[in-house]
Amino acid sequence: MLMKEYRICMPLTVDEYRIGQLYMISKHSCEQSGGGEGVEVVRNELDSHPQHGPGQLTEKRIYLSSKLPSWAKAFVPRFFYVTEKAWNFYPFTITEYSVSFLPKFSIRIETRFENNNGDNDNVFGDTPTPAKSVSFLDILSDPIPEKHYKESEDLSRWQSSKTGRGPLEEGWRDDHKPIMCSYKRVECSFEVYGFQTRTEDFIHRNIRDILLVGHRQAVAWIDEWHGLSLEEVREYERAMQEKTNSKVKSSQNTGPPAATRPAFSRSISVTDERSLKKMGVTTAAMSDPSASSVSPSPIRLNSTPE
Repeated sequence: MLMKEYRICMPLTVDEYRIGQLYMISKHSCEQSGGGEGVEVVRNELDSHPQHGPGQLTEKRIYLSSKLPSWAKAFVPRFFYVTEKAWNFYPFTITEYSVSFLPKFSIRIETRFENNNGDNDNVFGDTPTPAKSVSFLDILSDPIPEKHYKESEDLSRWQSSKTGRGPLEEGWRDDHKPIMCSYKRVECSFEVYGFQTRTEDFIHRNIRDILLVGHRQAVAWIDEWHGLSLEEVREYERAMQEKTNSKVKSSQNTGPPAATRPAFSRSISVTDERSLKKMGVTTAAMSDPSASSVSPSPIRLNSTPE
C-alpha cells in the first residue's frame, strides 16, 4: 500500500469551501456524464459518526465502459463502474473506491480542511506524515493535462466580480488573505505481485491531476456559488443529481444490445503480465498511457471535497 499526503491551498475560507465543493462536484459530474458514462448517484442521505458527528453519506457509481478494450467486454459487466462511498463530516471527509471484480484494488482518501497555508504537519492528529510523502500542489502554477486546460479556469487570469479576488500571482500562498488548505491523506493499494508499485504510482499520478483540476474549478467558479446558503446548494445538488442520473441511464437504455457473453469464473490467480492483461487491468483500469493506442482520460474519482 502506497500512502501520500497532498496539500492544496485555495484563496477561500473553510466555510466558503463547504458551499464551493458541493457546487463544483455536482456541476463537474453532470458535465462529464453522457454516452453511457459518468457519475450515477445511488444514495445521498444523512449519516452520523461517533467521533465526527452528523454528516452526509453518498454512494456513487462512476461508469467507465469505454475504457475497456473490446475483448474484455466479454468478461465484465456491460457498463463497467467504480463504486465510490463518501462520508462528509465537514470539515473532515472520508472517500473510498472499489471495483467489484478487482478485489485487490482499493483507494481511501481522508481529507481535512483548515484555514492556513498548509503548515500543519499533523493535521489528522495521529502520526505525522513523513516529509518525503508530503506533496504541495499549487493550483496556480502546477501543470495539468492539456485537454483539461480552460482559459476561464486559468487562475493567473481569473478575476472574481463578487469577491474582488484574483488573479493569483507567484508566491500567493505566502501572503494571500483569505487562505485555506485541503489536506488529503491518500492510500491506494493494488496487491498484485510484480505490478503493485508501478500501478500504485500510476494511480497517484492520476489523483494528482484530478486534485489540481477540481480545486482550480472550485476557485474559478466562485461567482456561480458564492453567497448560496447550504440549503440552496443542496437543492442545486439534488437537481444536478437527477439530471446526471438521467443522462447516464438514458444512454445505457438506448445503447446497442450487449453481445452474448460466455460463462466464466471471476476468481483468477494472477502470476504474470499475461494473466493480468487477461483481467483487463493494464488497459481497462490502470494502464500506463504510453502503452495504449487510445489516450485514456483521467478519471475524476474524488467527488466529495477532493
